[in-house]
Amino acid sequence: MIELIIDDANSNQRFDKYLKRILSEAPSSFIYKMLRKKNITLNDKKADGTEKLISGDNVKLWLSDETYEKMRGESESDSLYYRLSKVDPKIDIVFEDSDMIIINKPSGIKSQKDAEDDISINEMAISYMINSGQLSKESFKIFHPSIANRLDRNTSGIILFAKNLKSAQSLGKALKERSCKKMYQAIVLGKVEGTEEISGFLYKDQKSNKVEILDRPRENAKEIRTSYRPIKELKNGLTLLEIHLITGRTHQIRAHLASINHPILGDMKYGNPEINKKMKVKNQLLHAYSIEFENGDKYVAKTPEDFNVYL
Repeated sequence: MIELIIDDANSNQRFDKYLKRILSEAPSSFIYKMLRKKNITLNDKKADGTEKLISGDNVKLWLSDETYEKMRGESESDSLYYRLSKVDPKIDIVFEDSDMIIINKPSGIKSQKDAEDDISINEMAISYMINSGQLSKESFKIFHPSIANRLDRNTSGIILFAKNLKSAQSLGKALKERSCKKMYQAIVLGKVEGTEEISGFLYKDQKSNKVEILDRPRENAKEIRTSYRPIKELKNGLTLLEIHLITGRTHQIRAHLASINHPILGDMKYGNPEINKKMKVKNQLLHAYSIEFENGDKYVAKTPEDFNVYL
């Protein structure tokens, strides 16, 4: 018999989904059969899998050790856990508690990997948890911690990383409902005078991975809203802006500012290539510098050194 106690990281999910995670190699039919036969119980009672787990719940699996190990898919999970433990765990932590980490992602690092061999901020954060003793092999088999939001590779700033399922759900909800306020800073071309809110419609070309800003609705185009205010007029005809991302679409800030003739310095896709080359800028100067949650908690990520050259 195997006995498991539900912790905070695995609470607030359906029992059957939890079982499918810990018995990743078991067919669903096997899991439901074991529930019907009371070979798997919840708090010593028969369960059908629809129950919502809470911290402290007791799960018993009346399975042989051999069957349990076979159904867990242990070797594959252990291999991934070992590989991630060897990833560079150095992340710039803005805030951390038992539920989440707020990371200041540097420019040039992906938020999540696109290919098998990629190393992103997500893998680095998991490695940090492993190497700091916060993520065991057993916990990793049940839940893989992950980032809740994404930034473009060449955009720096705040990434939210959920340590457990409860946090992943709450952060995902806050981001989807836009109950948290995300603010950016950018150095743009031209002199910007006054606070403005601009709107339009964003159309994404999937083949080129580039977006177009439109004045009128069009099929597959999504409505966007962006507000900004100038913080400081800089030399060389540049302006430091504070930007509120009201809607969150692919490349929204970059394309929206470019559409009003204030492209971001260093932006190789929507910016001015001649000025970027002349000023020898290697990274787009766009930084997700703060996030404020509905309860009033606000976190600020330090501006990268690239900005300081122009400030």
